[in-house]
Amino acid sequence: MPLTLLVTMLLAFAFSVSVAVSIGGAAMLGLALFDPARLVLAPKEMFTAIDKFPLAAIPFFILAGNLMETGGISRRLVEFAKSLVGGVQGGLPMTCVLTCMIFAAVSGSSVATTFAIGAILIPALIQHGYPKNYAAALQATSAELGVIIPPSIPMILFGVSAEVSIGELFIAGFGPGLLIGGVLMLFVHLYCRWKGWGLKDGEGRLSVASAARQAAWALLMPVIILGGIYGGVFTPTEASVVAVFYALLVGLLIHRELRLADLVAVLRKSVISSSVIMFIIANAGLFAFLITRAGVPDAIGEWLARVLQSPGWFLLGVNAALFVIGMFIETSAAIIVLAPILAPVAAHFGVDPVHFGTIMVVNLALGMITPPFGVNLFAACTVAKISLDQIVRHLVPFVVVVLGCLMIITYVPAVSLTLRDLVYARPAAAAPAPAPAPKIGPQ
Repeated sequence: MPLTLLVTMLLAFAFSVSVAVSIGGAAMLGLALFDPARLVLAPKEMFTAIDKFPLAAIPFFILAGNLMETGGISRRLVEFAKSLVGGVQGGLPMTCVLTCMIFAAVSGSSVATTFAIGAILIPALIQHGYPKNYAAALQATSAELGVIIPPSIPMILFGVSAEVSIGELFIAGFGPGLLIGGVLMLFVHLYCRWKGWGLKDGEGRLSVASAARQAAWALLMPVIILGGIYGGVFTPTEASVVAVFYALLVGLLIHRELRLADLVAVLRKSVISSSVIMFIIANAGLFAFLITRAGVPDAIGEWLARVLQSPGWFLLGVNAALFVIGMFIETSAAIIVLAPILAPVAAHFGVDPVHFGTIMVVNLALGMITPPFGVNLFAACTVAKISLDQIVRHLVPFVVVVLGCLMIITYVPAVSLTLRDLVYARPAAAAPAPAPAPKIGPQ
Protein backbone atom coordinates (compact mmCIF):
# COMPACT_ATOMS: atom_id res chain seq x y z
CA MET A 1 0.00 0.00 0.00
CA PRO A 2 2.67 2.65 0.85
CA LEU A 3 4.18 2.44 -2.65
CA THR A 4 0.74 2.77 -4.24
CA LEU A 5 -0.02 5.82 -2.08
CA LEU A 6 3.26 7.50 -2.99
CA VAL A 7 3.10 6.77 -6.73
CA THR A 8 -0.54 7.87 -6.98
CA MET A 9 0.17 11.10 -5.11
CA LEU A 10 3.22 11.94 -7.26
CA LEU A 11 1.34 11.18 -10.49
CA ALA A 12 -1.46 13.48 -9.38
CA PHE A 13 1.09 16.20 -8.68
CA ALA A 14 2.60 15.68 -12.14
CA PHE A 15 -0.82 16.22 -13.73
CA SER A 16 -1.30 19.46 -11.72
CA VAL A 17 -4.04 18.05 -9.50
CA SER A 18 -4.44 20.18 -6.37
CA VAL A 19 -2.40 19.16 -3.32
CA ALA A 20 -5.38 18.29 -1.13
CA VAL A 21 -7.08 16.19 -3.81
CA SER A 22 -3.79 14.45 -4.67
CA ILE A 23 -3.19 13.41 -1.06
CA GLY A 24 -6.81 12.47 -0.33
CA GLY A 25 -7.28 10.69 -3.66
CA ALA A 26 -4.14 8.62 -3.12
CA ALA A 27 -5.37 7.62 0.33
CA MET A 28 -8.83 6.68 -0.93
CA LEU A 29 -7.40 4.64 -3.80
CA GLY A 30 -5.10 2.81 -1.39
CA LEU A 31 -8.05 1.92 0.83
CA ALA A 32 -10.21 0.88 -2.12
CA LEU A 33 -7.53 -1.43 -3.55
CA PHE A 34 -6.12 -3.01 -0.40
CA ASP A 35 -8.80 -2.75 2.29
CA PRO A 36 -12.17 -1.76 0.77
CA ALA A 37 -14.07 -2.88 3.86
CA ARG A 38 -12.40 -0.03 5.77
CA LEU A 39 -13.43 2.76 3.38
CA VAL A 40 -15.92 3.76 6.03
CA LEU A 41 -12.92 4.88 8.12
CA ALA A 42 -12.03 7.61 5.63
CA PRO A 43 -14.55 10.27 6.75
CA LYS A 44 -13.89 9.42 10.39
CA GLU A 45 -10.12 9.92 10.08
CA MET A 46 -10.56 13.09 8.03
CA PHE A 47 -12.82 14.53 10.70
CA THR A 48 -10.46 13.43 13.47
CA ALA A 49 -7.59 15.25 11.75
CA ILE A 50 -9.38 18.61 12.01
CA ASP A 51 -11.22 17.97 15.28
CA LYS A 52 -8.48 19.58 17.39
CA PHE A 53 -8.97 22.71 19.46
CA PRO A 54 -5.64 24.38 18.52
CA LEU A 55 -6.61 24.26 14.84
CA ALA A 56 -9.43 26.71 15.56
CA ALA A 57 -6.72 29.39 15.63
CA ILE A 58 -6.12 29.06 11.87
CA PRO A 59 -9.34 30.67 10.53
CA PHE A 60 -9.26 33.37 13.20
CA PHE A 61 -5.67 34.43 12.47
CA ILE A 62 -6.47 34.52 8.75
CA LEU A 63 -9.54 36.66 9.45
CA ALA A 64 -7.48 38.98 11.68
CA GLY A 65 -4.95 39.48 8.87
CA ASN A 66 -7.65 40.33 6.35
CA LEU A 67 -9.30 42.77 8.77
CA MET A 68 -5.91 44.46 9.32
CA GLU A 69 -5.47 44.88 5.58
CA THR A 70 -8.93 46.37 5.01
CA GLY A 71 -9.00 48.42 8.22
CA GLY A 72 -5.85 50.46 7.56
CA ILE A 73 -3.65 48.74 10.14
CA SER A 74 -1.29 47.36 7.48
CA ARG A 75 -0.76 50.78 5.89
CA ARG A 76 0.15 52.34 9.23
CA LEU A 77 2.61 49.55 9.96
CA VAL A 78 4.29 50.27 6.61
CA GLU A 79 4.62 53.97 7.44
CA PHE A 80 6.09 53.15 10.85
CA ALA A 81 8.63 50.69 9.42
CA LYS A 82 9.58 53.23 6.75
CA SER A 83 10.20 55.87 9.40
CA LEU A 84 12.70 53.53 11.07
CA VAL A 85 14.72 52.20 8.14
CA GLY A 86 13.52 54.12 5.08
CA GLY A 87 16.10 56.88 5.31
CA VAL A 88 19.01 54.87 3.91
CA GLN A 89 19.70 53.66 0.38
CA GLY A 90 17.55 50.58 -0.11
CA GLY A 91 15.32 51.73 2.73
CA LEU A 92 12.08 50.82 0.96
CA PRO A 93 13.01 47.12 0.49
CA MET A 94 14.17 47.13 4.13
CA THR A 95 10.78 48.59 5.04
CA CYS A 96 9.14 45.64 3.27
CA VAL A 97 11.08 43.14 5.40
CA LEU A 98 10.51 44.99 8.68
CA THR A 99 6.79 45.48 8.03
CA CYS A 100 6.37 41.77 7.31
CA MET A 101 8.13 40.99 10.59
CA ILE A 102 5.68 43.19 12.52
CA PHE A 103 2.64 41.97 10.60
CA ALA A 104 3.73 38.37 11.16
CA ALA A 105 3.38 38.90 14.90
CA VAL A 106 -0.38 38.97 14.41
CA SER A 107 -1.41 37.23 11.20
CA GLY A 108 0.35 33.83 11.46
CA SER A 109 0.00 33.38 7.69
CA SER A 110 2.53 34.11 4.95
CA VAL A 111 -0.12 34.35 2.23
CA ALA A 112 -2.12 36.89 4.25
CA THR A 113 1.11 38.83 4.81
CA THR A 114 1.90 38.75 1.07
CA PHE A 115 -1.45 40.22 0.07
CA ALA A 116 -1.79 42.69 2.95
CA ILE A 117 1.71 44.20 2.72
CA GLY A 118 2.37 43.50 -0.96
CA ALA A 119 -0.71 45.44 -2.04
CA ILE A 120 0.92 48.53 -0.50
CA LEU A 121 4.66 48.02 -0.97
CA ILE A 122 4.94 46.38 -4.40
CA PRO A 123 3.40 49.43 -6.15
CA ALA A 124 5.54 51.73 -3.96
CA LEU A 125 8.73 49.86 -4.88
CA ILE A 126 7.87 50.01 -8.59
CA GLN A 127 7.12 53.74 -8.29
CA HIS A 128 10.58 54.29 -6.76
CA GLY A 129 12.30 52.64 -9.72
CA TYR A 130 12.73 49.06 -8.52
CA PRO A 131 12.13 46.35 -11.14
CA LYS A 132 8.68 44.81 -10.83
CA ASN A 133 10.04 41.25 -10.65
CA TYR A 134 12.50 42.25 -7.89
CA ALA A 135 9.68 43.83 -5.88
CA ALA A 136 7.58 40.66 -6.18
CA ALA A 137 10.50 38.39 -5.22
CA LEU A 138 11.32 40.55 -2.21
CA GLN A 139 7.70 40.58 -1.02
CA ALA A 140 7.30 36.83 -1.41
CA THR A 141 10.50 36.19 0.58
CA SER A 142 9.72 38.73 3.32
CA ALA A 143 6.24 37.30 3.79
CA GLU A 144 7.81 33.95 4.61
CA LEU A 145 8.44 35.47 8.06
CA GLY A 146 4.68 35.23 8.58
CA VAL A 147 5.02 31.53 9.43
CA ILE A 148 8.25 31.82 11.45
CA ILE A 149 7.62 34.73 13.81
CA PRO A 150 4.81 33.74 16.20
CA PRO A 151 1.93 33.28 16.15
CA SER A 152 2.46 30.82 13.31
CA ILE A 153 -0.07 28.48 11.74
CA PRO A 154 2.57 25.86 10.73
CA MET A 155 3.90 25.88 14.31
CA ILE A 156 0.40 25.17 15.57
CA LEU A 157 0.19 22.26 13.14
CA PHE A 158 3.59 20.90 14.21
CA GLY A 159 2.63 21.19 17.87
CA VAL A 160 -0.59 19.26 17.29
CA SER A 161 1.03 16.62 15.06
CA ALA A 162 4.14 16.00 17.17
CA GLU A 163 2.52 16.67 20.56
CA VAL A 164 4.88 19.55 21.37
CA SER A 165 3.96 22.65 23.40
CA ILE A 166 2.67 25.32 21.02
CA GLY A 167 3.62 28.04 23.51
CA GLU A 168 7.23 26.85 23.53
CA LEU A 169 7.29 26.66 19.73
CA PHE A 170 6.00 30.21 19.54
CA ILE A 171 8.65 31.64 21.86
CA ALA A 172 11.36 29.65 20.04
CA GLY A 173 10.30 31.20 16.72
CA PHE A 174 11.44 34.69 17.70
CA GLY A 175 15.16 33.94 17.39
CA PRO A 176 15.00 32.41 13.88
CA GLY A 177 12.54 35.10 12.74
CA LEU A 178 14.73 37.96 13.93
CA LEU A 179 17.83 36.31 12.45
CA ILE A 180 16.28 35.86 9.01
CA GLY A 181 14.68 39.32 9.06
CA GLY A 182 17.92 41.02 10.10
CA VAL A 183 20.04 39.21 7.53
CA LEU A 184 17.50 39.95 4.78
CA MET A 185 17.52 43.67 5.63
CA LEU A 186 21.32 43.76 5.56
CA PHE A 187 21.37 41.87 2.26
CA VAL A 188 18.85 44.13 0.48
CA HIS A 189 20.68 47.24 1.73
CA LEU A 190 24.02 46.02 0.35
CA TYR A 191 22.40 44.72 -2.86
CA CYS A 192 20.68 48.07 -3.52
CA ARG A 193 23.94 49.93 -2.96
CA TRP A 194 25.64 47.61 -5.46
CA LYS A 195 22.85 48.09 -8.02
CA GLY A 196 22.50 51.82 -7.38
CA TRP A 197 18.80 51.50 -6.50
CA GLY A 198 16.85 53.40 -3.88
CA LEU A 199 18.70 56.71 -3.80
CA LYS A 200 15.42 58.55 -3.14
CA ASP A 201 13.77 56.04 -0.81
CA GLY A 202 13.62 58.56 2.03
CA GLU A 203 11.28 60.93 0.19
CA GLY A 204 7.94 61.36 1.92
CA ARG A 205 9.12 59.57 5.04
CA LEU A 206 7.39 60.56 8.29
CA SER A 207 9.33 61.20 11.47
CA VAL A 208 9.54 58.25 13.85
CA ALA A 209 7.42 60.07 16.43
CA SER A 210 4.70 60.97 13.92
CA ALA A 211 4.61 57.48 12.38
CA ALA A 212 4.57 55.84 15.81
CA ARG A 213 1.68 58.05 16.86
CA GLN A 214 -0.34 57.10 13.78
CA ALA A 215 0.52 53.40 14.18
CA ALA A 216 0.07 53.27 17.96
CA TRP A 217 -3.05 51.09 17.85
CA ALA A 218 -1.51 48.84 15.21
CA LEU A 219 1.69 48.40 17.24
CA LEU A 220 -0.30 47.64 20.37
CA MET A 221 -1.91 44.65 18.68
CA PRO A 222 1.09 42.23 18.77
CA VAL A 223 1.86 43.40 22.31
CA ILE A 224 -1.63 42.40 23.46
CA ILE A 225 -1.64 39.12 21.55
CA LEU A 226 1.83 37.89 22.48
CA GLY A 227 1.75 39.43 25.95
CA GLY A 228 -1.54 37.69 26.64
CA ILE A 229 -0.18 34.32 25.50
CA TYR A 230 3.00 34.44 27.57
CA GLY A 231 1.35 36.19 30.48
CA GLY A 232 -1.04 33.28 30.82
CA VAL A 233 -4.11 35.42 30.11
CA PHE A 234 -5.23 33.30 27.16
CA THR A 235 -4.08 30.35 25.08
CA PRO A 236 -2.71 30.72 21.51
CA THR A 237 -6.09 29.59 20.19
CA GLU A 238 -7.96 32.13 22.29
CA ALA A 239 -5.43 34.77 21.21
CA SER A 240 -6.57 34.35 17.62
CA VAL A 241 -10.09 35.37 18.63
CA VAL A 242 -8.75 38.35 20.57
CA ALA A 243 -6.81 39.39 17.43
CA VAL A 244 -10.01 39.34 15.38
CA PHE A 245 -11.97 41.47 17.86
CA TYR A 246 -9.09 43.93 18.24
CA ALA A 247 -8.67 44.34 14.47
CA LEU A 248 -12.44 44.74 14.11
CA LEU A 249 -12.71 47.41 16.81
CA VAL A 250 -9.69 49.38 15.60
CA GLY A 251 -10.80 49.25 11.96
CA LEU A 252 -14.43 50.18 12.66
CA LEU A 253 -14.27 52.60 15.58
CA ILE A 254 -10.76 54.09 15.75
CA HIS A 255 -9.33 54.27 12.22
CA ARG A 256 -12.83 54.12 10.70
CA GLU A 257 -11.49 52.72 7.44
CA LEU A 258 -13.37 49.45 7.81
CA ARG A 259 -17.06 49.68 6.96
CA LEU A 260 -19.78 47.21 7.81
CA ALA A 261 -20.30 46.72 4.07
CA ASP A 262 -16.66 45.53 3.78
CA LEU A 263 -17.19 42.69 6.23
CA VAL A 264 -18.95 40.46 3.72
CA ALA A 265 -15.98 40.49 1.33
CA VAL A 266 -13.50 40.08 4.21
CA LEU A 267 -15.41 37.11 5.64
CA ARG A 268 -15.78 35.47 2.22
CA LYS A 269 -12.04 35.80 1.55
CA SER A 270 -11.19 34.41 5.00
CA VAL A 271 -13.60 31.49 4.71
CA ILE A 272 -12.15 30.46 1.34
CA SER A 273 -8.56 30.61 2.62
CA SER A 274 -9.44 28.73 5.83
CA SER A 275 -11.42 26.08 3.97
CA VAL A 276 -8.51 25.34 1.66
CA ILE A 277 -6.13 24.86 4.59
CA MET A 278 -8.57 22.71 6.59
CA PHE A 279 -9.34 20.57 3.53
CA ILE A 280 -5.62 19.94 3.09
CA ILE A 281 -5.30 19.05 6.79
CA ALA A 282 -8.22 16.61 6.61
CA ASN A 283 -6.82 14.78 3.58
CA ALA A 284 -3.28 14.77 4.98
CA GLY A 285 -4.66 13.34 8.23
CA LEU A 286 -6.16 10.37 6.36
CA PHE A 287 -2.90 9.88 4.44
CA ALA A 288 -0.86 9.99 7.65
CA PHE A 289 -3.23 7.48 9.31
CA LEU A 290 -2.72 4.97 6.49
CA ILE A 291 1.06 5.22 6.31
CA THR A 292 1.24 4.92 10.09
CA ARG A 293 -0.86 1.73 10.00
CA ALA A 294 1.42 0.41 7.26
CA GLY A 295 4.45 0.85 9.52
CA VAL A 296 6.15 3.51 7.40
CA PRO A 297 7.19 5.71 10.37
CA ASP A 298 8.89 2.75 12.07
CA ALA A 299 10.66 1.72 8.87
CA ILE A 300 11.87 5.23 8.03
CA GLY A 301 12.91 5.90 11.60
CA GLU A 302 14.92 2.70 11.88
CA TRP A 303 16.54 3.31 8.48
CA LEU A 304 17.54 6.86 9.40
CA ALA A 305 18.88 5.76 12.76
CA ARG A 306 20.95 3.05 11.04
CA VAL A 307 22.29 5.12 8.13
CA LEU A 308 22.75 8.53 9.74
CA GLN A 309 24.93 7.80 12.74
CA SER A 310 25.15 11.29 14.26
CA PRO A 311 22.76 14.18 15.02
CA GLY A 312 24.70 16.44 12.62
CA TRP A 313 24.30 14.10 9.65
CA PHE A 314 20.68 13.43 10.56
CA LEU A 315 19.85 17.16 10.56
CA LEU A 316 21.69 17.69 7.27
CA GLY A 317 19.84 14.78 5.64
CA VAL A 318 16.47 15.95 6.98
CA ASN A 319 17.10 19.52 5.78
CA ALA A 320 17.99 18.30 2.28
CA ALA A 321 14.89 16.10 2.13
CA LEU A 322 12.56 18.78 3.50
CA PHE A 323 13.89 21.36 1.05
CA VAL A 324 13.01 19.12 -1.90
CA ILE A 325 9.68 18.05 -0.38
CA GLY A 326 8.74 21.67 0.30
CA MET A 327 9.01 22.45 -3.42
CA PHE A 328 6.20 20.03 -4.24
CA ILE A 329 4.00 19.68 -1.17
CA GLU A 330 2.15 22.46 0.63
CA THR A 331 3.68 23.37 4.01
CA SER A 332 0.66 22.44 6.15
CA ALA A 333 0.27 19.04 4.50
CA ALA A 334 4.01 18.30 4.73
CA ILE A 335 4.09 19.08 8.44
CA ILE A 336 1.05 16.96 9.26
CA VAL A 337 2.39 13.97 7.31
CA LEU A 338 6.08 14.21 8.24
CA ALA A 339 6.12 15.57 11.81
CA PRO A 340 4.85 12.34 13.42
CA ILE A 341 7.46 10.40 11.41
CA LEU A 342 10.52 12.59 11.95
CA ALA A 343 9.98 13.99 15.45
CA PRO A 344 10.58 10.63 17.23
CA VAL A 345 13.73 10.07 15.18
CA ALA A 346 14.99 13.54 16.09
CA ALA A 347 14.31 12.76 19.76
CA HIS A 348 16.38 9.57 19.42
CA PHE A 349 19.32 11.65 18.20
CA GLY A 350 18.95 13.99 21.17
CA VAL A 351 17.49 16.91 19.20
CA ASP A 352 15.16 19.05 21.31
CA PRO A 353 11.63 18.69 19.87
CA VAL A 354 11.06 22.46 19.98
CA HIS A 355 14.36 23.06 18.16
CA PHE A 356 13.43 20.43 15.58
CA GLY A 357 10.04 22.06 15.13
CA THR A 358 11.62 25.41 14.30
CA ILE A 359 14.01 23.73 11.85
CA MET A 360 11.12 21.99 10.12
CA VAL A 361 8.96 25.12 9.92
CA VAL A 362 11.78 27.34 8.62
CA ASN A 363 12.80 24.74 6.04
CA LEU A 364 9.30 24.06 4.75
CA ALA A 365 8.62 27.80 4.70
CA LEU A 366 11.24 27.92 1.96
CA GLY A 367 8.81 25.86 -0.09
CA MET A 368 6.55 28.92 -0.13
CA ILE A 369 9.14 30.79 -2.22
CA THR A 370 10.48 27.98 -4.42
CA PRO A 371 8.86 26.83 -7.69
CA PRO A 372 6.80 25.06 -8.79
CA PHE A 373 4.26 25.25 -5.94
CA GLY A 374 5.42 28.27 -3.91
CA VAL A 375 2.19 29.85 -2.67
CA ASN A 376 3.90 33.14 -1.80
CA LEU A 377 5.23 33.37 -5.34
CA PHE A 378 1.76 33.03 -6.82
CA ALA A 379 0.37 35.60 -4.37
CA ALA A 380 3.17 38.09 -5.07
CA CYS A 381 2.90 37.57 -8.83
CA THR A 382 -0.85 38.17 -8.59
CA VAL A 383 -0.30 41.48 -6.80
CA ALA A 384 2.50 42.55 -9.18
CA LYS A 385 0.60 41.23 -12.24
CA ILE A 386 3.54 39.27 -13.65
CA SER A 387 4.11 35.61 -14.53
CA LEU A 388 6.01 33.19 -12.30
CA ASP A 389 8.96 32.78 -14.69
CA GLN A 390 9.71 36.51 -14.44
CA ILE A 391 10.38 36.32 -10.71
CA VAL A 392 12.88 33.45 -10.59
CA ARG A 393 16.07 35.36 -11.45
CA HIS A 394 15.69 37.79 -8.56
CA LEU A 395 14.45 35.05 -6.26
CA VAL A 396 17.63 32.92 -6.24
CA PRO A 397 19.75 35.25 -4.03
CA PHE A 398 16.95 35.45 -1.46
CA VAL A 399 16.66 31.66 -1.31
CA VAL A 400 20.43 31.38 -0.79
CA VAL A 401 20.30 33.92 2.06
CA VAL A 402 17.47 32.08 3.83
CA LEU A 403 19.26 28.75 3.34
CA GLY A 404 22.32 30.20 5.04
CA CYS A 405 20.16 31.31 7.97
CA LEU A 406 18.60 27.83 8.09
CA MET A 407 22.04 26.25 8.54
CA ILE A 408 22.75 28.60 11.46
CA ILE A 409 19.39 27.79 13.04
CA THR A 410 20.02 24.07 12.56
CA TYR A 411 23.51 23.86 14.03
CA VAL A 412 23.27 26.62 16.65
CA PRO A 413 20.31 25.51 18.81
CA ALA A 414 20.74 28.57 21.04
CA VAL A 415 19.17 30.70 18.29
CA SER A 416 15.86 28.93 18.94
CA LEU A 417 16.16 27.71 22.50
CA THR A 418 17.78 30.54 24.49
CA LEU A 419 14.62 32.63 24.76
CA ARG A 420 12.51 29.51 25.34
CA ASP A 421 14.75 28.46 28.22
CA LEU A 422 14.66 31.95 29.74
CA VAL A 423 10.86 32.28 29.53
CA TYR A 424 10.21 28.78 30.85
CA ALA A 425 13.07 28.97 33.39
CA ARG A 426 14.85 25.91 32.08
CA PRO A 427 18.57 25.38 32.70
CA ALA A 428 20.67 24.86 29.59
CA ALA A 429 21.48 21.18 29.34
CA ALA A 430 23.61 19.03 27.11
CA ALA A 431 21.81 16.97 24.52
CA PRO A 432 21.03 13.47 25.79
CA ALA A 433 22.98 10.57 24.39
CA PRO A 434 21.18 8.52 21.74
CA ALA A 435 19.43 5.43 23.00
CA PRO A 436 20.98 2.16 21.82
CA ALA A 437 17.81 0.67 20.39
CA PRO A 438 15.08 3.22 19.69
CA LYS A 439 11.47 2.21 19.27
CA ILE A 440 10.16 4.77 16.84
CA GLY A 441 6.55 5.50 16.00
CA PRO A 442 3.27 5.06 17.89
CA GLN A 443 3.28 2.37 20.56
